[in-house]
Amino acid sequence: MAPNVLFLSPGYPAEMPLFTRGLSHVGARVFGVGDQPSSALPPEARTALSDYLQVGNLWDEQAVVAAVRGWLRGRSLERVECLWEPGVVLAARLRQALGAPGMDVETATRFRDKELMKQALDRAGVRTPKHARARNAGEARAAMERIGFPLILKPIDGAGSADTYTARDAVEFERALALTRAVPELSVEEYIEGDEFTFDTICAHGEILFQNVCLYRPKPLVARLNEWVSSQSVALRDIDAPAVRQGRALGREVLRALGFESGYTHMEWFLTASGEAVFGEIGARAPGARLVHGMNYSCDADYFAGWAEAVCYGRLSQPTHKKYNTACVFKRAVGQGRIRRYEGLDALLARYGEHIPVVDLNAIGSPRRDWKSSVVGDGWLVARHPNLEFTLEMADRIGTDLRIVAS
Repeated sequence: MAPNVLFLSPGYPAEMPLFTRGLSHVGARVFGVGDQPSSALPPEARTALSDYLQVGNLWDEQAVVAAVRGWLRGRSLERVECLWEPGVVLAARLRQALGAPGMDVETATRFRDKELMKQALDRAGVRTPKHARARNAGEARAAMERIGFPLILKPIDGAGSADTYTARDAVEFERALALTRAVPELSVEEYIEGDEFTFDTICAHGEILFQNVCLYRPKPLVARLNEWVSSQSVALRDIDAPAVRQGRALGREVLRALGFESGYTHMEWFLTASGEAVFGEIGARAPGARLVHGMNYSCDADYFAGWAEAVCYGRLSQPTHKKYNTACVFKRAVGQGRIRRYEGLDALLARYGEHIPVVDLNAIGSPRRDWKSSVVGDGWLVARHPNLEFTLEMADRIGTDLRIVAS
């Protein structure tokens, strides 16, 4: 029997229509709830939905629960799912109100609130950065005194590296405080020096069905603060390498400690120069910034549909063997105004074309995108190869040799 699945925000962000399509692909009847009009939904989402409810404010939890109750008119649900960070707790409240199985409000809140998250992991003996919650400048300064420099300041319930700043001394700390003045609650944390990786999973009933480790080049925060950077997310083929195994073991501890059962998780962790694996943060959702695409290209699989199969039926029939290292490289235009030309693309494709399955660049004549608000920027490419060194060579050449010129 086809399951009924309520899916929050099926049209946004960019990957959500693909997950909506994935649910339909595995036979689910998909009931979408979002704040977009149905006419504005991308075609992949619109054609995959069995029904759709537009709400005025997706983050008014009480109103959304009441509206969904009336809209369903007694129809039963097997699942309530959300893969967009701000809606994870709302999905849990809907499960509670509608009697659907899955993550409860308390567990979902631990995945959203970075301080509660780290407190739970501290109790479980997981190595986390020193940390504190700050509701005002006084609490932030007190945390700074306890933790010491270098520090990182970020929203307690943030996602990605938005409103996130480092501070290596008191001057930088005060500057970061000023820049985050509008953030209601901050997490003040020890800044961990080292390489930054992900540990991504698809789980069912507490069992990991698929796992991925990605290397960020450079750290996302560095890319966010420097316009010239062409950032890379590299899904690694060899996830049994000793350093990577540490991160995977850390990730399994984290999932157990936080009580995760079914769906996607996206964890970030650090490998220090001394070889220590240190937890960063985790979300009960899929990674964004095209990383699911990167995982798909690493295995020749479809983990949009794979996630849907896992949450609906508790299994994963997609390939899970890693064939390739896969680098997603994100480009930012040089100059301001509209995109006028691409430089270096033909030479790159002539040299590496058989290993570059994706070239998705902002169209000639279109406005340059705001690099501060978009990880993807003005386009992205995928380079993949079984050999990691060659994959990184291609990614670096894309970063240096390809120019998107605006004027």
